[in-house]
Amino acid sequence: MSLHAKHLQKAENFPPSLFSSSTIPTLRGFPSANPLTARIPLLPRSHSPTSPLSLLPSHYLTTQTSPLWTHCHQFRNYTYFTNVFQWNSTLKARIDAGFFECALSLFSSMLAGGGRPDHFTFPLVARAVSALPGRSGLTKEIHSLGIRLGFSGDGYFRNSLIGLYGRCKDIVYARNMFDEMRDRDVVSWTTMISGYIQSGDILESFRLFHEMRTSGIEPNSVTLAVVIRAFKVEKIVDGGRQLHGFAIKRGFGSQELVQNSILTAYSKMDCFEEAEKLFHFMEERSFVSWNILMLAYFSAGDFFKVVEFFQRMMAELYPSPETLTLVISALSKCRKHRMGQQIHCYAVKRGQIDMVLQASFMDFYAQCADFASSFSLLEEVGKLNCSTPWIVMMWALVQSGQFIQVISLFQKMQNLGFEPNAEAMRCLVTAYTHLGALLLGKVIHGYLVRHQLSAESEAERLETSILNMYAKCGNITCARRCFDNMVYRDIVTWSSMMESYAIHGMGLEAIKLFHQMQEAGVSPNSITFLSLLSSCSHSGLLYEGCQVFTSMTENFGIKADLSHYTCMVDLLARAGKLTEALNLIHSMDVKPDWRIWGALLASCRVHGNIKIGECVAQRMFELEPDNVGYHIILSNMQAGGDQWAKAEGIWKNIKEIEFKGRPGWSCIEEKGGFSFFVAADYSHQRAEDIYETLKYLGRNVQEIKCL
Repeated sequence: MSLHAKHLQKAENFPPSLFSSSTIPTLRGFPSANPLTARIPLLPRSHSPTSPLSLLPSHYLTTQTSPLWTHCHQFRNYTYFTNVFQWNSTLKARIDAGFFECALSLFSSMLAGGGRPDHFTFPLVARAVSALPGRSGLTKEIHSLGIRLGFSGDGYFRNSLIGLYGRCKDIVYARNMFDEMRDRDVVSWTTMISGYIQSGDILESFRLFHEMRTSGIEPNSVTLAVVIRAFKVEKIVDGGRQLHGFAIKRGFGSQELVQNSILTAYSKMDCFEEAEKLFHFMEERSFVSWNILMLAYFSAGDFFKVVEFFQRMMAELYPSPETLTLVISALSKCRKHRMGQQIHCYAVKRGQIDMVLQASFMDFYAQCADFASSFSLLEEVGKLNCSTPWIVMMWALVQSGQFIQVISLFQKMQNLGFEPNAEAMRCLVTAYTHLGALLLGKVIHGYLVRHQLSAESEAERLETSILNMYAKCGNITCARRCFDNMVYRDIVTWSSMMESYAIHGMGLEAIKLFHQMQEAGVSPNSITFLSLLSSCSHSGLLYEGCQVFTSMTENFGIKADLSHYTCMVDLLARAGKLTEALNLIHSMDVKPDWRIWGALLASCRVHGNIKIGECVAQRMFELEPDNVGYHIILSNMQAGGDQWAKAEGIWKNIKEIEFKGRPGWSCIEEKGGFSFFVAADYSHQRAEDIYETLKYLGRNVQEIKCL
């Protein structure tokens, strides 16, 4: 039985209400300055019989105003719609605005009111369904309805369904429809190739592209853009270059769609030189082209390059809100406070501030330690019926080390009537983790269990955060119990459990868990191997760690980055193989930073190797000349080797350095509260008892050493 025949059996009693949804956006979801919402009160008058606009044809008036009706909560009567063109126009407006559930509800109203979709309606509905993962089950119902209405032979309808099946990861149904098509055009082939790429079957997409050309169908610009995406996913650099040349020969090299696709591919494959060369020769560069390159440099951690390209972009065209969001994120990493303020003023003057950009500015000011400005922005948007600004502010405080303020902000958020969602609680758990607040963390865990949030997909990351909290607060048993009780375990969860074993020096348990993960069919990523290497380093498993590092590159094809090399240097240095560790740093294909030199310097002190230690310390001073800690480590190392003159010289340098950092602190949790301690500080109300206890412990330690 053919695929169409199977669906035809289910089509007779097709329920229009299947597409209905209670998720209808209201006016309060839009900013008051929105020009669309500002005109909404005028719409009922424009449809009034006494309005001068009533002289226009009714179908024209309704079609022109339907994008505005799309945003209006009052609009429930669709009797104005007399033809399918009006329905399609409103459907498209809702989908373009991102109201996918609302679009499905409108489609349901169309069917219930006797409206008959045409072959342009189904691609719109397919777009809405594919954008809603929870609605993917409607795909076959849409297919059935199309057959019932006589579109089984319509190429436009079939291509839309192939694309929908592909986006919903039902590649078998998509291929069956494709194989049943007699007249397959370039759109059919392109849609099927895209489906294979989305399902992860890159080799089949290449094979189908070759079959398409041998069958006499020549690719268009969209086809090339799709195939280029496959090379990007697999990071096949030579293939990407060949396809670039093919596009130029076929006359597609100057088309913006193809150019942007190739630009994205080069950027994702870390071919920045070729990406910039292509960008330079582009005749017309839209803000999309600029954003692609800036996003690539942002992902690579080159934030100053992002700022440089933004400044060049401003000379050619106005940036989009997406561009401003990206640049502000880069400026927060660079701590360029003054420039961020200028961009903020620019965005306000141009009226480009939306909720996402506002949240980005909040995070930026917090990262630059300008909490007054950050809280001021929160006051502007914090009373809206949206918890996103609060969560953004909480995460910004976490990253700035303001953990007590995170707790206060969470309580204030609750007092205003916001229900704590999984993301807000995850932020709170992270703050508790840094404070070592095990008891308060257990309260959140209890809330999670009582409200059965573990069954919700959004709670997966929260459960992983609770697992980390138990491990970092010293309770590895509860961490493992939490891991075993999780309904769904992804790669992040497995890696987090391995990291937990690393914290507790249980390297063999981490390796055992790695093998269990592979048996469960979960493929490791770079973070997984980072957790494994860290476990081996903290457990002194030199042989096993070297095996893991070799396996990562040779068996799994994962390229080692600076973090992996840092773990390997730490592993070798802890084992006393300081020369091998130094040679590894010199042989790396990435530039070393202070972390990797710091790992080697610490081991040089432990093993008393002053020669290598002085060499490493010199590199450290070049990278961070004002860091007092490295000077102290070197001076202690020299003093331990009876090089008192050198040690005294280091201490003179230390006194000349203006130490601007925050003093070290620690805290303990007691009776639901926290007590903070700072070195050489007597402000605590029980300071006398604390220092007496410290002296007592010091005497006991000395007695143990004497024994």
